Amino acid sequence: MAIYELYSTRNKAKYPEVYQYKVVSDKLRTQVAQILVAAIGNRRNYGGYLTPSEDVYTSIYNILKREYGESSLGRHPEGSAAWLEDYLLNYANTEHFIDVLELTCRFIDKHVRKNWANFHHNDNPSQRPDDALEELNERMKRAGFGYEFTNGIIVRIDEQYIHAEVVKPALFILQGFEGAKEEFLSAHEHYRHGNFEECITDCCKSFESLMKSICHEKGWIDDKEHDKLPAAKLIQKCIENELVPVYMQNQFTGFRQILESGVPTIRNKTAGHGTGREVREIPQGLVSYTLHLTATNIVFLGNCYHEMK
Repeated sequence: MAIYELYSTRNKAKYPEVYQYKVVSDKLRTQVAQILVAAIGNRRNYGGYLTPSEDVYTSIYNILKREYGESSLGRHPEGSAAWLEDYLLNYANTEHFIDVLELTCRFIDKHVRKNWANFHHNDNPSQRPDDALEELNERMKRAGFGYEFTNGIIVRIDEQYIHAEVVKPALFILQGFEGAKEEFLSAHEHYRHGNFEECITDCCKSFESLMKSICHEKGWIDDKEHDKLPAAKLIQKCIENELVPVYMQNQFTGFRQILESGVPTIRNKTAGHGTGREVREIPQGLVSYTLHLTATNIVFLGNCYHEMK
């Protein structure tokens, strides 16, 4: 279902100037619940078997119940659209709301999409997966709730322009480098949960994994070197073998310094070693900078790699 532009919405700014991450409005909860049920459907017959939608709702219920260590969740029985709507509206705190949203989106993205004809026949969903996921992201954006479902997970959006111009292209480039992609997505997950040291560590891992994959594929390092070379040595290999093209090296004379003093150094000075006797606090701004610096480096090296190919 397309978003209908009412008079009251046409005369307001479409998007807020800043995002927030702690409060889910009742309006957004209701919209999200309606979209999720519209994409999965609801039981249309009363035979003695689970319909596809009931199977999905039951799976979501049982996964959450086990992970939360609870015997039940909410007032309604498992395996129903009524349970999902009621839990999102009346029981889920912000973190659990995001949990339910991410898990349900994954089912829509992978399972409902793959078995659309079966869902459509038995449960009459009124919204196709692509349309539902697109609307969910747009609704969150308009509500100023700074998250987005992308590449199978909910990621935090700190600044829309950076997210669109840097983070998304980085995820696209990493499609061919699964190890680096998983580490980059893990960094986002740690950032969302406030695990800042783990976020910086995974940023560095992702950056190094991409360079290792490129260097190994090009034959610049062998199998023995693959697991041993630190970031500085990998950067040296990329420069020596003109991963950055010659005609660009004058323009990027400081590129090596940016790389060498960027993500690896932040990691070494913050998350790479023990805390000692003092509890270490890492500023969120530094972690956000590291995450976006990693994405920028990934995009640049990935583009250089594809141009060299």
